[in-house]
Formats: sequence, structure tokens, C-alpha cells
Amino acid sequence: MTETMTETPPEVLYCANHPQTPTSLRCNKCGKLICPKCAVRTPVGYRCKSCVSQQQQIFETAVWYDYLVAAVIAAPLAGLAGFIVMRLGFFVIFLAPVAGGIVAEVVRVAVRRRRGRYLSLVAVGAFVLGCLPLLLYPLIIAGLSLVAGERGVGLGLGSVITLLWPLVYTVIGASTLYARLRGITINN
Repeated sequence: MTETMTETPPEVLYCANHPQTPTSLRCNKCGKLICPKCAVRTPVGYRCKSCVSQQQQIFETAVWYDYLVAAVIAAPLAGLAGFIVMRLGFFVIFLAPVAGGIVAEVVRVAVRRRRGRYLSLVAVGAFVLGCLPLLLYPLIIAGLSLVAGERGVGLGLGSVITLLWPLVYTVIGASTLYARLRGITINN
């Protein structure tokens, strides 16, 4: 006697967000069916966007006044550090990351190590704002000397390079500050 095996076709499952898209992938936290468009790769596997969003909210602990504290601290420290570092010419390249790192650590301690999605951006904006006098001062001096018609005060190569050091300090210091303060993020 022979038994006939009948195979039942596998049930087709569809994405919870895109009902027309077949899938067999599930969120490893909540078990919801997700398609590749909805899946977010995390270090522990694929998750749906809502689970990732809930997880990120745990890391965002900053309160509204932390943004104000970060700005109030970053701007004057950036200007002060820039004023000191600018006196050293070429060494700006090496000292700007140090200054940006120090400003980042002071901000981090002042906000009691709380993190926020936009905290690093606020601190960078304040850093650049604090560097604005450093950026404008050489331009104003060069402009005034040209307007006054002083002879021998042209914009030679040395003067142009001197005008670039504040910009180099601002870019390197701000990028270091941003890298040190940015929070844990998972791209959605």
C-alpha cells in the first residue's frame, strides 16, 4: 500500500505596512512582519522602524535647558580657545581638534552627560558663532587698511594664509566637537 503525500503550499505572508508585499521577515523584537523597505538593520538583527524609534527615545535624555547650556558654554569657550590658538599660526591644525575636544567635554559635563538628537548641532552652531569674531577680525583689518590706502598692506600669500587660520580652526574644532557629542543613532 502506498501513501500519497500531499504537500500544502506554504502560506504567503505580507508586510504589515505594505500589504501587497510578500515577506517572511519579522521584527526580532515585536515579531511584526516587515518587508526589506521597513526593516532597519541593527547590531542585534532586523527591527521595524517603530521598535527602533522606541529604543532611540531611551537614549535621548536631554531636557530643554541642556540645549541652552550647551550653547552658552560652547560659544565663549570656542572664541577664547580660538583667540589663544590663533597666536600659534601653523599649529592651529594640531590644536584645533584638542580645543574642540575640550569644549565637547566641558559641554558634556555641564549637561550631566545627557544626550539629545540635536544637542551636538546646537553646540556646533554655538562654536561657529563663538568663532565669528575670529573670522571677521582679519577681514575687517584688511578691509580698513585697503580703504585707508596704506601702501605695502596688500593681500599677499602670507596675508591670505593668515586669513585662513581662523577658518581652519573653526572647521576642525567644530567637526571634532560634533564627533565627540553626537549621540547613538540608528539610521531609519
